[in-house]
Amino acid sequence: MEGFYRLVSYFQTQSEPAYCGLASLSMVLNALAIDPGRKWKGPWRWFDESMLDCCEPLEKVKARGISFGKLVCLAHCAGAQVEAFHASHSSIDDFRKYVKKCSTSDECHVISSYHRAALKQTGTGHFSPIGGYHIGKDMALILDVARFKYPPHWVPLTLLWEGMNYVDETTGQSRGFMLISRPHREPGMLYTLSCKHESWNSIAKFLIDDVPLLLKSEDLKDIHKVLSVVVSSLPSNFEEFIKWVAEVRRREDGGPSLSAEEKARLSIKEEVLKQVQEIGLFKHVASFLSHSCSVHSPTSGNGNTLPDIAASVCCQGAEILSWKLSSSMTYCCQETCLGSKSEDEKPITMVSGTVVNGNTEHGVDVLIPSSPRKLCCNCTCASKNISMYPASTDVLTVLLLSLPSTTWDGIKDEQLLREIDGLVSTENLPALLQEEVLHLRRQLHLLKRCQEGKVDEDLGAPLS
Repeated sequence: MEGFYRLVSYFQTQSEPAYCGLASLSMVLNALAIDPGRKWKGPWRWFDESMLDCCEPLEKVKARGISFGKLVCLAHCAGAQVEAFHASHSSIDDFRKYVKKCSTSDECHVISSYHRAALKQTGTGHFSPIGGYHIGKDMALILDVARFKYPPHWVPLTLLWEGMNYVDETTGQSRGFMLISRPHREPGMLYTLSCKHESWNSIAKFLIDDVPLLLKSEDLKDIHKVLSVVVSSLPSNFEEFIKWVAEVRRREDGGPSLSAEEKARLSIKEEVLKQVQEIGLFKHVASFLSHSCSVHSPTSGNGNTLPDIAASVCCQGAEILSWKLSSSMTYCCQETCLGSKSEDEKPITMVSGTVVNGNTEHGVDVLIPSSPRKLCCNCTCASKNISMYPASTDVLTVLLLSLPSTTWDGIKDEQLLREIDGLVSTENLPALLQEEVLHLRRQLHLLKRCQEGKVDEDLGAPLS
C-alpha cells in the first residue's frame, strides 16, 4: 500500500462522464509531483483535466472519451515516463508483477483500462488508478475516479485482468494498463506543440512526411535554399502549432513582485532562448528571414504585435484562470499593454491584459522572457504571410531542430548534407536546449502517431 498514500492525497472525481482517463492521469501526475509547466488557478501549479489536451481536443474527449493509446500519448506529452501494455500483448503474471512493483513504492503508479461488465458494474470502458495490492487474496484496490457511482473497491486481480482483455470497439485493440513514473528529464520549459486547433493534423503530416519529399525533389546547393524550400511551403495556420509556454497569472495573485519560483522559471526560459540565439542554425535562419522578409516594427492593432500575441496566450489560459469551466463560455482578451518592471535591478517584460467572459473580468499578467536580440513579431514574405508566436526566427529555428534526423537524408549535395547535419544535430546543442528539442521531437512523433491512428497499435516509447 506504499503507493496508496500519495495517490489518495490527490484522489479526484472526474468532472465529465467521459473524463475518466483524464481524471486518472491528472491524479497520477499530481501524485508524482510532475510540474505541468503552467499554473492551474491562482498561484498553484497543478494538473487538471482541462490541461490535458495535447493528443486529443477536449471537446472530442467530452463527447466520446479517450482511447488507451491516446491517454498514453497524453502522459508522454505531460512529461511522464510511461510503460504501456495491451492486455492481449501481456500476461496476468506480468500485470501482477507491475501492480506489486508500484504498490510497494510511491515512485510509480498503475492506471488500468478495463470494461466494467467484467466487474458486474454499470457502464462500459473505464480508466482508474490502482491504489494497492493484497498479496494473500490476490486483489487490487481500484481508486475509481467516477466517485459519483462507486467508492474505492477491491477486486480480484483475475477479474480485473478479464476486464482489460475486452476489445475496445473504437480501436479494435484490447484494453490494458500503463505504468507512469517521473521522467529522467523535465518536459520542455519554453516551447510546446499544440493540437488545440484542427489544423495540427495537416501540419504534423507536412513536417514529417512532406518536408523530406520537398528536399528530395529540389536541387539544393546552400542552406539559404533549404530554408526557402521549407518556409515557402509552410501551412498558413502554422503559428497555431508551436507556441511559447508563457507564465500566465491572475493579477490579484501576482503580488507586487515576482516570487522566487516565478523568477527561477523565467530565468530558465531566458536561458533556453539565449541558447537558441547562439547556435549556428539560428544565425542562418535570421539571415534568411532578413533577406526574404520585410520586417515591420510592432504597431497597435495589426494582430501580430507582442501584446496581441500575449493576449492570445491569456485566452489559452482563460478557462483555467476564471475558476470555472464550460464549453459554452466565450472568452476574449482586451486592454492588453506591453510594459516592463524592475526586479532586483533587472527589467522584466510583462504583458498585462483583461480576460472577459460575459460580465466577468479577470486581470492577468503574462511574463515574457527577455531577449538580447530584438524579436521579430511580424514577417511578411513575398509569397505568403508568416506570423509565428512570438518570434519567427527562434520558433522556426527550434522547429527545424525538432524534425526527425532522417528529414534531411534526401539532400543530394553531400557537402550541404554534412553542413545541415552539423547544424541540426542534438549532440552539438547545449544541455538545456537539447532537452527542449528532444521534448518537442517526442511530441511531434506522438502527434504524428495520433494523426495516423497508430497510437493504439504502437505503444512503444516515443523517439528520444
